[in-house]
Amino acid sequence: MFRSFFPQPKLFFLSALIWTAIVVAFWYLLGDDIGRWLGFNLPDGETEPIIGVGFFVTPQFLWFYCYYLFVSAVFATFWFTYSPHRWQWWSVVGSQLILFTTYFSVQVMVAINEWRRPFFDAVQNALSKEGSVTSDLLYGLIIDFASIAFVAIIVLVMTNFFVKHYVFRWRTAMNNYYVSRWEEVRNIEGASQRIQEDTMRFASIVEDLGVKIIESVMTLFAFLPVLFALSKYVTEFPLIGQIPAPLFNAALAWSIFGTLVVAIAGAKLPGLYFKNQRVEAAYRKELVYGEDHADRAQPPTLRELFGNVRKNYFRLYFHYCYFDIFRYSYLQADNIFVYVILIPTIAAGAITFGLLQQILTAFGQVSSSFQYLVNSWATIVELQSIHKRLAGFEATFEGRKMPELA
Repeated sequence: MFRSFFPQPKLFFLSALIWTAIVVAFWYLLGDDIGRWLGFNLPDGETEPIIGVGFFVTPQFLWFYCYYLFVSAVFATFWFTYSPHRWQWWSVVGSQLILFTTYFSVQVMVAINEWRRPFFDAVQNALSKEGSVTSDLLYGLIIDFASIAFVAIIVLVMTNFFVKHYVFRWRTAMNNYYVSRWEEVRNIEGASQRIQEDTMRFASIVEDLGVKIIESVMTLFAFLPVLFALSKYVTEFPLIGQIPAPLFNAALAWSIFGTLVVAIAGAKLPGLYFKNQRVEAAYRKELVYGEDHADRAQPPTLRELFGNVRKNYFRLYFHYCYFDIFRYSYLQADNIFVYVILIPTIAAGAITFGLLQQILTAFGQVSSSFQYLVNSWATIVELQSIHKRLAGFEATFEGRKMPELA
């Protein structure tokens, strides 16, 4: 699954994590000093946020672009030299490009959040006092938003186009690896489905989940400082009163609670998904044999095989029923949770409408990042099922011990 596309997967991913930790620590500890030494006009201390597309071409961003390009080139050069691989440009450099565009997309959300405060404060002032805000100011802020949205659309379209090619290259790598062993695998039950369908779904789901978890981590890096800064405007929480970093602690506690609820409620789903594929494969295989052999796919056999399919589906429906109750109840409660904890602050008139919008957006982004498992649980379950099937498939023709499949 991985060795066909990545060079020495275990070592590759371990080195990627270690290198990421090193370059992130270096950036936060010495990044500004190195940037100034190189001639970038970096500010010392807090500055007024830039509203509009200029947000992406500040000295801080230009220095980050150069830094990211350098550390990515070092990592790619090491792997190109240490362990050359047929797919290295896609697996190594392509992954770095996806990582960067994900970071840029998160910064787009930050730029929009910075825009919210002046725009909604202007709206509040205009509605509360006639003539206090000019139309030109509001039109200018709308144009600022449009410029940010235009950049976001261009980046999103280009990223989606590249990711589609990335996923297909990964599928191609797996397909070529399995097809080259076709004489060894052709008699394995469901071999054709493993090669044709599971390779496609595995590459697509892993890429999708990988991008989501990277986006979640980068969103935390981007919005946690914003949430900490906005916490000073929150006076107290209902029932609890005043606590340190109230918005951050509330987002963390609420997300941990939701993750535990969903994980416990969905514990049985991965095994049922895997069994579902097994009974479906057995039924489909018998039907295929029946096309060429008159003595196969007889009604009693088909009834028995389809009975297994029906039994597993009904079990899956039952477990999904209570899983959905817990999951959707939590997600609906999540829609109003931030309003509930902000009621004392809103009632006290301690924040403006623009600040409220910033808090809602920042809290939602941080909370959503912490809720990665909640939002992706169904996809993770499907990936576990596909991984089990492909792992068993590989173990069969590579002569390894079969992994636990149920």
